[in-house]
Amino acid sequence: MYFDKPREECGVFGIYATRDMDVAALTYYGLYALQHRGQEGCGIAINDGGVISAHKDIGLVGDVFSGDALTKLGSGRMTVGHVRYATTGSADRLNVQPLVITHRNGRIALAHNGNLTNDAKLRDELERNGSIFHTTSDTEVIAYTITKHRLVLPSLEDAVNRTMDEIAGAYSLVIMSPTKLIAARDPWGFRPLCIGELDGGYVVSSETCALDAVGARFLRDVRPGEIVVIDGDGIRSNTDHSGTKEPALCVFELIYFARPDSLIDGISVHEARQRAGAFLALEHPVQADVVIGVPDSGIDAAIGYARQSGIPYGVGLIKNKYIGRTFIQPTQQDRENQVRIKLNPIASTVAGKRVILIDDSIVRGTTSRRIVKLVREAGAKEVHFRSSAPKFLHPCYFGTDIDSSENLFAHKYDERQMKEMLDVDSIGFLGPENVTKLSPLGESKGFCAACFTGAYPCDPPQKIGKDKYSQKIPTQGSR
Repeated sequence: MYFDKPREECGVFGIYATRDMDVAALTYYGLYALQHRGQEGCGIAINDGGVISAHKDIGLVGDVFSGDALTKLGSGRMTVGHVRYATTGSADRLNVQPLVITHRNGRIALAHNGNLTNDAKLRDELERNGSIFHTTSDTEVIAYTITKHRLVLPSLEDAVNRTMDEIAGAYSLVIMSPTKLIAARDPWGFRPLCIGELDGGYVVSSETCALDAVGARFLRDVRPGEIVVIDGDGIRSNTDHSGTKEPALCVFELIYFARPDSLIDGISVHEARQRAGAFLALEHPVQADVVIGVPDSGIDAAIGYARQSGIPYGVGLIKNKYIGRTFIQPTQQDRENQVRIKLNPIASTVAGKRVILIDDSIVRGTTSRRIVKLVREAGAKEVHFRSSAPKFLHPCYFGTDIDSSENLFAHKYDERQMKEMLDVDSIGFLGPENVTKLSPLGESKGFCAACFTGAYPCDPPQKIGKDKYSQKIPTQGSR
């Protein structure tokens, strides 16, 4: 299934406390701050005196942990939390994380953000050696590979280090054992991961906005290829895999995925989006009366465009904050019907005016067409559409739910056709040469922009759909 926006690839969170504190509640707040990264399911695992228990389910954080769910988790000094979208594996409760694995040497809880590119091969090898899979997610491949090595190696961090020799693709991991919390990031650094210091402990999170939510002080980002170990001896690092690959942070983290108040690898997301808008103004100038942005990710880019062009910025669309993003609706028709409920134009801003409408991207095109229609119905004289992302032309294999070019709007149509189908007076996309310059320093290295350029940092997987293992999981009542 294709969506009008790429789906976020999940969010991870973990706490190691050195004194008694309500780590379950803090993890709840952290996951709430990361809710934008995953709205299909969520979970928290807690370590209470060496005993790991978990609560997880399909749904939003506030729904899954309503009532006394947090209290029933118990108390402890370590947690792992996760919010999920299904980039690999179906949206099933079995696939909700953290995964809790019991083996001969103990128990671990694992949360994963990203997507492996060689999980099919690894899964086949594990199954041939007797592993029995309960999920359709590549996260279970990581968990079983770690377990395989932990049975013969002296420590969990050694097992994670050995596992990183075998797995490929995107992974930011938070792993909890009875005695330690481990964070690991793939050698390319596709997905973000950072460390914060809390009075009496440490926090690991996909984004700094979750550190802020629990009152933690940002320490640093986990470096690509780094393994960070937090235990009773403090915090230490293994860098065996660091510097082995050219860094390739997903640039769409800056354009769309991350919250604007986050820092990703030292880059302000808010400032990066404004830079994208400024580049757009230079690349695609047009005579107009007002610049408006599509909430939420398009607003910063619209402000940047307005500042660079000198055309006034205006609030042209209001978002209903009590509705989720349109792509989480179960069917395409439902998503289309939700656009009008989600967004409403301010007629006084756009009526009788030449409007520059800025959104973060165009993937399938359906939502963009309906937003343009809303603006025209509000009285806009002209509508000039600008995308703060380049044209989506290629699949993503590293944690974004775009696994084929087949239905990508810019892949199917040229700009003249897109202009006609969206009913706009002009259309413009951020140039691929500028998308990797969104850092305030203007550096062009260290990003993955393969969905725009087709230049993949590592080998893509064999052509297998994201639900490739679903048929192996028997449905309830089957034999």
